Amino acid sequence: MTPEDGIRIAFFTGIFIFTSVLVVLILFMLCSPRSIPEAAGRQPALVPETASAVPPEQPAQPAPPSPAQFAPAAPVEQPPQPAPPPPAQFAPAAPVEQPPRPEPERRGTLVFVIDDAGNNLRELEPFLRFPGPLTIAVLPGLPHSAEAARRIRAAGKEVFLHQPMEALGGQNPGPGAVYLGMSREEVRAVIERNLDEIGPAAGMNNHQGSRITLDEGIMETVLSLCRERGIVFLDSRTIADTAAPQAARRLGMTIGERDVFLDNEQEREAMLRSVSQGLEKAKAAGFAVMIGHTWSPELAAILTELYPDLTGQGYSLTTASQLIQDGGAP
Repeated sequence: MTPEDGIRIAFFTGIFIFTSVLVVLILFMLCSPRSIPEAAGRQPALVPETASAVPPEQPAQPAPPSPAQFAPAAPVEQPPQPAPPPPAQFAPAAPVEQPPRPEPERRGTLVFVIDDAGNNLRELEPFLRFPGPLTIAVLPGLPHSAEAARRIRAAGKEVFLHQPMEALGGQNPGPGAVYLGMSREEVRAVIERNLDEIGPAAGMNNHQGSRITLDEGIMETVLSLCRERGIVFLDSRTIADTAAPQAARRLGMTIGERDVFLDNEQEREAMLRSVSQGLEKAKAAGFAVMIGHTWSPELAAILTELYPDLTGQGYSLTTASQLIQDGGAP
């Protein structure tokens, strides 16, 4: 391209730019607000450029309502709601009537007599807690005789005088004993003193006494005194040939007799066998009298353990005096 062509192009370009600027200025002036009439044909008032602009007037805002204007709307009355149904009443089911349990077959009456109380109180205590009837025979003239008798009565058990009597073997029967060769008056005096020490007593049984119970005359004296004092006599049968039954028949009295000694052997199994012998006797004869001793270390526990089973099997328990008064013993 020649220099002349360049000059020519620059010239035309300048003309084009000038023309464009001029057109823009004309359009700007035509579109200015001062040249556009207001709506409704009015010319707007021109504000001098030196005056400050006044903001257009804001429309008045309504005053906020006072709190009193906000009265709570009246509650819309709701239709009454039906009361909920009462909870269902569950009446307890009627108890199913159980058929009556059959009474156990009566197998006989048992009497437990515990001898030799009065030696000490510690051995006595377990027998006082026995749950059933019990007859406890107290030896006279010992340090704890009177107190033992008092505790036995307080526990609701029956008190007997365990009257010492001479034995064939020459053993010492202890204080307050009856000996062969005593007069009738001496026999009575000894027994009455013993009864006064531990009384009131419901009855009496012999401690040792194999020599005395062989003598029908002395036994008549003993039984006569029992009748006068209103107490019963239980023959411990320390000898098979005892004369007590004959003396009782002559006097027209009913006495009791021991059937089983429970603790001649101290082993538990031996004592359980002795109880079983008494149960067999009760089933056969209707009653059984079983004698044990306070010094047997396991006897109270064994009897307490057996008590529920004995009553559940149909055996009834009573005291020695009750059995004799009821005529249950020969």
